[in-house]
Amino acid sequence: MTTNTSSIQAVIFDWAGTIVDFGSFAPTSIFVEAFKQGFDFDITMDEAREPMGLGKWDHIQAVGRIPAVDKRWNEKFGRSMSSDDIDAIYSAFMPLQKAKVADHAAPILNSIEVVESLKAKGIKIGSCSGYPRQVMDVLIPVAADYGYKPDYIVATDDLPQGGRPAPFMALKNVIELSVTNVGACVKVDDSTPGIEEGHNAGMWTVGLLLSGNEAGLTYDEYLAATPEVLEAAREKAHAKMIKSAPHYLIDTIADLPEVISDIERRISAGERP
Repeated sequence: MTTNTSSIQAVIFDWAGTIVDFGSFAPTSIFVEAFKQGFDFDITMDEAREPMGLGKWDHIQAVGRIPAVDKRWNEKFGRSMSSDDIDAIYSAFMPLQKAKVADHAAPILNSIEVVESLKAKGIKIGSCSGYPRQVMDVLIPVAADYGYKPDYIVATDDLPQGGRPAPFMALKNVIELSVTNVGACVKVDDSTPGIEEGHNAGMWTVGLLLSGNEAGLTYDEYLAATPEVLEAAREKAHAKMIKSAPHYLIDTIADLPEVISDIERRISAGERP
């Protein structure tokens, strides 16, 4: 075991839009498809992205509560979406997601190198996801083939208490990684529920602007973007992410090492999240 040379004990990462799947397209596109398959009902990609970070059943429920979606649903079915409707869409979502998630398992930028540099300092790597366990069981080995091997993984349905924005998944990482101080942990995420999860767990929080759900750029779009396009995407994501008041906002995980150094400095100076 590597001796910890940092004042940080653990960094807990989200998955899609943070470590893998630039733009968080695996869940988003499948939500659109699941609504279509389950009820021949159309939602937009922006509507599918709106509640990202929640567990997937809760996400479907939240999409159904978007006023424009609820209006169209009432026009088509004469009522608002019910729990049975959500169950049916979730049932359509699951096999689609399991079939597609491996196609979106490529690491974002230099995420593997960043993670390995943290491990080299003795920092433990936790992770949690809005994906349920049966989807994670498909994603985990594919991500491992790319080189991503966190020390612990929690899926959104692993715990009876539920998922984000509650702190339970983050705190399960704390317990399993034998972390002694939540104030020595960092939560990194591309969604507001994931940042709120970190706050609720008493951790430092880092939000990602350009690689995740809120900017909604593909990797190719990101590479080809002009400074003006990137700034527009950054501002769009910032407007959403700032509502959860992360301690830091950065473009992608490539910018994380500087933030880690600053958090180490602040912890060493006696600061808490």
